[in-house]
Amino acid sequence: MASPAPIQRLQAPLRRSLARAAALSTRSYATIPSAPSSQPTSQESSPAAAASASAPATKPRPTYFKDTTLASLDDFIANQSSAAPLAPSEAYTLRTAQVGPAGKKRTITRLPEWLKTPIPSAGANPEFAKIKADLRGLNLHTVCEEARCPNIGECWGGSNKAAATATIMLMGDTCTRGCRFCSVKTSRKPPPLDPHEPENTAEALARWGLGYVVLTSVDRDDLADGGARHFAETIRRIKQKKPTLLVEALTGDFMGDLDMVKIVAESGLDVYAHNVETVENLTPYVRDRRATFRQSLKVLEHVKKVRGNEGIITKTSIMLGLGETEEELWDALRELRKVDVDVVTFGQYMRPTKRHLAVEKYITPDEFELWRQRAMDMGFLYCASGPLVRSSYKAGEAFIENVLKKRASERVVSEALGQAVAAEEATSAKSA
Repeated sequence: MASPAPIQRLQAPLRRSLARAAALSTRSYATIPSAPSSQPTSQESSPAAAASASAPATKPRPTYFKDTTLASLDDFIANQSSAAPLAPSEAYTLRTAQVGPAGKKRTITRLPEWLKTPIPSAGANPEFAKIKADLRGLNLHTVCEEARCPNIGECWGGSNKAAATATIMLMGDTCTRGCRFCSVKTSRKPPPLDPHEPENTAEALARWGLGYVVLTSVDRDDLADGGARHFAETIRRIKQKKPTLLVEALTGDFMGDLDMVKIVAESGLDVYAHNVETVENLTPYVRDRRATFRQSLKVLEHVKKVRGNEGIITKTSIMLGLGETEEELWDALRELRKVDVDVVTFGQYMRPTKRHLAVEKYITPDEFELWRQRAMDMGFLYCASGPLVRSSYKAGEAFIENVLKKRASERVVSEALGQAVAAEEATSAKSA
């Protein structure tokens, strides 16, 4: 005979199953209005019907669905909605929301529509998956991942190898500085440099078959040379493997050591980039205290002195939305033109975590376009300006690539012309 304990253990699940079955049998669809009550017919006036009528009514299950239609399906399908598009003034209006438990709610500003981007997927984009696999296989880091760039899906997921690009971050993923806008990890003593990184980086870039690449790095104030020689060696290896590959180096300030700046500038790169990040008055609050606006200007100025005004392109980037004023931004642009900076980019500052600086203002696309036009009017060679523009934005890279190729072709024509003139003069001298 079975013991009563196992039977008792079976009774509770059976009761729950029976109760669930009874509830499902009486459940109605939440989006279908219940039929209006009517008088019972003569067929219903039976003893069974009377008994069911006298039974207590089952309380319907609470639901969030309503019996009202919010919008037609066509309103959610692209190119089928009859609704007129929103005016820019309405589309650019910031929206707020109440979040938090009852009694402790707070108001937050929702991310504007123009700052939202699709989430990248390795399964949906083979080029994105290939670049990610190559980076992991060679133990390389990218600023795209470490800085949580919103353009990673667009840049990595180009339709072909020439369109896809990634910004390689050299010297590890840990920085010795703690800027208040950056999400890269910080440590006083990061891991030592990988001696194989220059070769691995050159191998990966040669494998991708790109035409333009951006190299950047964390600040390594723990090293005597700030990592300048490691940076320069990487560029030389890349040029050895693929001389036609155009290289942009986005460097730190090397603590103001201009000799280290010279080492990188003379390594064979095509574009030297160093970001001032923000206007001068906000620099002490936004960047690490070891970085100053004037020190960054000296870096950009020294590159031109080393390579000449036409020998290299210099580039910098400014974040908007940190509380800068219009006059402060004008002053920053004037100072950049004084040191012959060729390219400037404007992008929206986006707060990586709650530990970082808050966004003071979301700049509209119209305002970004205004500052782009102002920069071009001041004489900059190129300006990329937009909410999602970053210092290594591939649209700007395409323009700079064309400029570099044009300059190279002009140099070839000039050299060929000079050789022809010299040969003609030599022939004339012999005949005389």
